[in-house]
Amino acid sequence: MSHDTSLAGRHALVTGAGSGIGTAVARRLAAAGARVTLAGRREAPLREVAAALGDSTTFVVPGFDVTDEDAIARGLAAARAALGPVDILVNNAGAVESAPFAKTTTETWDRVIAVDLTAVFLVTRAVLPDLRARGAGARVISIASTAGVTGYRYVAAYCAAKHGVVGMTRALALELATTGVTVNAVCPGFTDTPLLDASIAEFVARTGRSAEAARATLTAANPQGRLVTPDEVADAVLWIASPGASSINGQAVVVAGGEVLS
Repeated sequence: MSHDTSLAGRHALVTGAGSGIGTAVARRLAAAGARVTLAGRREAPLREVAAALGDSTTFVVPGFDVTDEDAIARGLAAARAALGPVDILVNNAGAVESAPFAKTTTETWDRVIAVDLTAVFLVTRAVLPDLRARGAGARVISIASTAGVTGYRYVAAYCAAKHGVVGMTRALALELATTGVTVNAVCPGFTDTPLLDASIAEFVARTGRSAEAARATLTAANPQGRLVTPDEVADAVLWIASPGASSINGQAVVVAGGEVLS
């Protein structure tokens, strides 16, 4: 088994790179030698990450709305001009909204599907020519969720979207299997990020329970009795991106402390 995790000379594009898992992934890939495009909608957080990583090895693409094909095209063109064709795509941008199924509006459904599923399709399709040209060593890694391999109450739209990401990952992995490009999903359990904080706030508003109680409930879902850390998710991404993971293809890699057994 190869332990080579060097990504020297590779160009990695990470969406949603301004916080949480996206920032941790960007940090791991840069430390392994990759040149990293930090893509996201808000410029200030991306600039902070770039300053921490070193401006010489990173490129910031603000206004990268993953639901907007024109914004994707503009951002990708800028990233290519700065750092060359993309070798590694990490689809990390996402959002979650919760409501009982009967109270989930069509607008909420459409919004969640657009951000968490259609966006992964749009960005991957846009980057695909680069990955095909690169061939062996090129990677698509989508941050799904344990919601992509099991179900949770009150987030039907999110579960549907993340199941879709896993299904799309498996289909594309088979299409590209002979090209050397691998396509995988990483499925974190409840992870200590700003997105989780937002979910807790929504839970508190809906139920009237305290934030501490909500966090304890989520923590208890992990048999290890803790939340997953962004760095643990980033470690899984780094491994899949590495040369030694060339036979890992079409997989949904769960990072959840045993919450979901696959």
